[in-house]
Amino acid sequence: MSEIQASSTELTSQYITQITGDLELNTKEQERIGAEVEALQEQLRTLQHDHTVLVNMQQALGGASPADEADTKATVPVPRQAPAEPKRRRPKKTATAAAGKAATKKPAAEASSAKASKAAGKPSLVDLIRNHLKQQNEPRSAAEISSALTQAHPDRTIKTTVVRTTVEGLVARSHAHRTKQGSSVFYTAATTPQSTETEPEPQPETAAG
Repeated sequence: MSEIQASSTELTSQYITQITGDLELNTKEQERIGAEVEALQEQLRTLQHDHTVLVNMQQALGGASPADEADTKATVPVPRQAPAEPKRRRPKKTATAAAGKAATKKPAAEASSAKASKAAGKPSLVDLIRNHLKQQNEPRSAAEISSALTQAHPDRTIKTTVVRTTVEGLVARSHAHRTKQGSSVFYTAATTPQSTETEPEPQPETAAG
């Protein structure tokens, strides 16, 4: 009986260790997927904001085109039935209407440009992390990057898991480097040559003009 009890206890301990390992793997996988979901939601919110700005700009610039088409459709059947005099009067009305529409387009375009400037003034999380790494002389961990960005931008909620996923994306695109020291992972900005970007070519045409 003692041998049976010993074998049963060994099996129980094996099952416990296996279940514990599976639970740890499950928890880590949930954290990784949750971080990816948060990063994707951040990107989705940025894209949705850009979409609304672009739609407003499109409406401000080309929103009056359906009304113009309606005016032209309304003026086409009238000259066929009316004599030549109404034909000369119609373009005057359309010209004044077009002038009024052009005047209404200007404030709408200015409002859309203001919205675009506001959207451009708020950088994305990827830009914040990239700029932060460029300003650092030593490698930084995801927790250090998250705390620094939270202090610099208190109005934004920046989590360490989202920062880690975003930096890993930069590493995958060769925009950052990953170094491992023991069990910790640190990140640095990728060094890119700036000679071609900072030295513009001379333009003889503008000098001649």
